[in-house]
Amino acid sequence: MNADSAEPSGRRKFLATVAGAAAAASLGAADAGATGGERGSKRKWGMVIDLDKCTGCQGCVVACRAENNVPMGGQTESELDRAIYWMDMMTIAEGHYPELRVQFVPMPCNHCENPPCIKVCPVGATHISEEGIVAQIFTRCIGCRYCTTACPYTRRYFNWATPAWPEELKKTINPDVSVRSKGVVEKCTFCHQRIRAAKEKARAEDRPLTDADVCRLPACAASCPADAIAFGDLNDPESEVSRLARSPRALRLQEELGTHPKVIYLREAKWRE
Repeated sequence: MNADSAEPSGRRKFLATVAGAAAAASLGAADAGATGGERGSKRKWGMVIDLDKCTGCQGCVVACRAENNVPMGGQTESELDRAIYWMDMMTIAEGHYPELRVQFVPMPCNHCENPPCIKVCPVGATHISEEGIVAQIFTRCIGCRYCTTACPYTRRYFNWATPAWPEELKKTINPDVSVRSKGVVEKCTFCHQRIRAAKEKARAEDRPLTDADVCRLPACAASCPADAIAFGDLNDPESEVSRLARSPRALRLQEELGTHPKVIYLREAKWRE
């Protein structure tokens, strides 16, 4: 037997104790500067969209498409109602001309806490992560489209054709996001690739992930000129999304369905002159 491997059991126990104490101290130091989601419960990513700030510029729609390699269907696919929008801009018209007003409503996946889409998927291609993101495993999807039928927000899209880009736009394809194939369903992922990159950056800098790191992290939030979109940890009471979610203007779409969306809207304020 090698002399180095015949280490006295007392010394081995001592080294194990020192290693354990160092790990505990390191964890305690990290917790001291961590967000609420890191210190206690797991993170729960959510988004708040202020309809009072949204101008309908569709910057979020364009940025989402560019960031996540959302295919361009063109006129033919659009006429067949097959265009794909991970982030869409819905419009609600009220009144009649000339007394007409339009409400703009940005619409990503609502990332429900009780998502109907997951319950109907026969192959487990869609699931909810530990941090609350309703994710899609594109290579596992068999294209049955049960999830598109079950989603009450119509936020899932089927690829009817092989995704293609004009030659001059092929260099814009984001290498951090996979290009989905024909015959699968796709949807918003809260730009999980950006979340992963932010975590890796914070880890490399030996610090916790903060609310400032993620508040404008998704492409839609980063591109909004009016700062109408905020992102963050709903389990952290000090985060911007948690603060906004407690606003009396906060609402969730179709709350009566019991889906518990993690995308929260702030209704327009009632201004008085």
